[in-house]
Amino acid sequence: MTSHQPYERRVAAILLKLGIPASYGSDSGVPLQREATDLCPVGADIYGRDQRLTPDVAARWQAMQAAAAQQGVSLLLVSAFRSLEYQRQIWERKLAAGESVAQILRVSAPPGYSEHHTGRAIDLPASGCDPLTEEFEGTPEFAWLDAHAGKFGFSMPYSRHNRYGMIYEPWHWSVHETRIY
Repeated sequence: MTSHQPYERRVAAILLKLGIPASYGSDSGVPLQREATDLCPVGADIYGRDQRLTPDVAARWQAMQAAAAQQGVSLLLVSAFRSLEYQRQIWERKLAAGESVAQILRVSAPPGYSEHHTGRAIDLPASGCDPLTEEFEGTPEFAWLDAHAGKFGFSMPYSRHNRYGMIYEPWHWSVHETRIY
């Protein structure tokens, strides 16, 4: 599989290899997410890995981070842009650890369907709780985001009982494209 193949074919081949039904997108209502190509650095995450976002979202993230800091809230990253291949590796690790496709689909979008591919999504940790857990909802970071993230264009797409059937992800925030027709 080469990167010059049409994106849809690359995604379909990865889904097949992972045992994910080809009808995942239409069955779940989760749209195919294109990989961003114009990305800029936004600093390291809590693990020291360099993270990137699209230029517009990077500016929004940095403005939001600065505004939170002015109010004594430290917003950090766990994850931002993820390539199709990186998402595939996440899935392969989970499958190798014995998790079923159904289990993984509740907590992790399959390759080709993650908002992280767009460069417009971030996962945020909080001090005093494990990253990527519902515990984040009880933190000052979440309270600040809940009150202020919308001012910067960020929203939390995986609320409780979301339409995609994904678990509640209070740590996951994204900026959706605005289209002018």
